[in-house]
Amino acid sequence: MQADIGIIGGSGFYSFLSGVERVTVDTPFGEPSAPLAIGQVNGRRVAFLPRHGEQHQFPPHLVNYRANLWALRSVGVRQVLAPCAVGGLTADLAPGTFVVPDQVVDRTWGRGHTIWDAIGPVVHTSFADPYCPRGRAALLHAGGDAAVDGGTLVVINGPRFSTRAESHWHAAAGWSVVGMTGMPEASVARDLAMCFSTVCMVTDADAGVEGAGVTHAEVLEVFGRNIERLKAMLLVVIGALPDAEADDSATCTCRRVLDGMPLPFALP
Repeated sequence: MQADIGIIGGSGFYSFLSGVERVTVDTPFGEPSAPLAIGQVNGRRVAFLPRHGEQHQFPPHLVNYRANLWALRSVGVRQVLAPCAVGGLTADLAPGTFVVPDQVVDRTWGRGHTIWDAIGPVVHTSFADPYCPRGRAALLHAGGDAAVDGGTLVVINGPRFSTRAESHWHAAAGWSVVGMTGMPEASVARDLAMCFSTVCMVTDADAGVEGAGVTHAEVLEVFGRNIERLKAMLLVVIGALPDAEADDSATCTCRRVLDGMPLPFALP
């Protein structure tokens, strides 16, 4: 079973796929969050993986990001779309807003941050621009006026939400939104020479923006109200992404980041 586009997201995205087959993949980093579900979406072969597991059992700091991305690449995926829920750090980013960030700040710890932890040639992966330009362009086109172009996603370890002081700190640094799952997901994808893009759905005003603190129930309620909008956006994106197998010009710098570098082991 092969696919050229991967989606990492909530279990609600299973309804995207037709002709689904489940594929179990062994990886050097253990088991991914769930078996891959591979099927057809808008004329493309798509592999879906629920980030937190099929029962939403893995908290953000225990998601096996390395196994998830390795499993997707093992079935041919080189373009990944990874929507996520975030808190807004500025008053203009109200709940329900879609943000397509162009930068990320990693404040996580204790996670598997790189696949390059074997003894051998040291691999320094370029990550100045963390998101695929082609993926971002497709997301912005699909989102239209409803999508905010650019901004910085700061990723905290979770699973707790920010204190007010932390939230004020993040906002004062000029960052746009805060989430718990965007790293090391993006950097592991770059380690694997995969294109990676995200669209952030704002579900709440983070603790320092408004008087009330964030609650889990609030996040779920806003996400549920906007999930169909997100699905519709991703359907357009899947159809618009260039087919790298059919068009050499569709192969961007994300997929060339390891070209010419000696590697300690082969990639799938």
